[in-house]
Amino acid sequence: MRIFKVFGIIILLVFSCNSEIEESRYPMVTDPIDSNPVGLNESNSNITEDESSSENDTTSENDTTSENDTTSENDTTSENNATKSNYLALGDSYTIGESVDEKERWPVQLVGLLNKSGYTFNAPKIIAETGWTTKELDAAIQREDIQQQFELVSLLIGVNNQFRGRSLEEFRIEFGELLNKAIKFGFNDPSNVFVVSIPDWGVTPIGQDFGPVKISEEINLFNEVVREESVKSKVRFVDITDISREALNTEIYVANDNLHFSGAMYKLWVDEIVKGF
Repeated sequence: MRIFKVFGIIILLVFSCNSEIEESRYPMVTDPIDSNPVGLNESNSNITEDESSSENDTTSENDTTSENDTTSENDTTSENNATKSNYLALGDSYTIGESVDEKERWPVQLVGLLNKSGYTFNAPKIIAETGWTTKELDAAIQREDIQQQFELVSLLIGVNNQFRGRSLEEFRIEFGELLNKAIKFGFNDPSNVFVVSIPDWGVTPIGQDFGPVKISEEINLFNEVVREESVKSKVRFVDITDISREALNTEIYVANDNLHFSGAMYKLWVDEIVKGF
């Protein structure tokens, strides 16, 4: 029995020594996050780090190139816009194009037609809103605090002064002030400004219910003031009032709200306006 015990102890000692030798030859240290052994593939790890570094450098270069391309495109667009002329349109519902698509607004149509004719205008800057009188337009201009100068400025205002029963005397003063501001926005050059007459809304289906004859007579009186002030300031006056009266009983020239004019009517105005260019 003592012989077997001794023999067993010898076997255990031999096995233990072999295990220690194996562990010393192949150390197994395990990362708590990565299930792969750490330390066995140092050469592979170095290669992975180099590849990762190379990929990051390439990505960084690509990102830089992309940023440079974007910056270059933005700079080019900015430069192109800077070389184009600018147009400011001041007015009310007719200028903002109540009840028509943006592309049908007459200032937008005007820029499109001028650009096709060889001019290079940016999209128009429009300061206008439905219901504005001369006083409300003036207040909006003050809020806007315009510092920019424009190669072209238009002014169409007055229908709401007529509709609200404002006096011609008040209108003359306020319109004159607006016209002076328009000229200042146009490099203080009256030749850069044009005034559009007040259209006759009495010809629209809703206008017919408000006394079209009276409306027409009052529109004529307000337009006389507009014409006189334009001549006094040496600004071009574009008379579209008679053209607007072609909308009488002609649906194509009236917007869906039966009160304002359509894009087709605005095109007729633009055709009249461009005659002066």
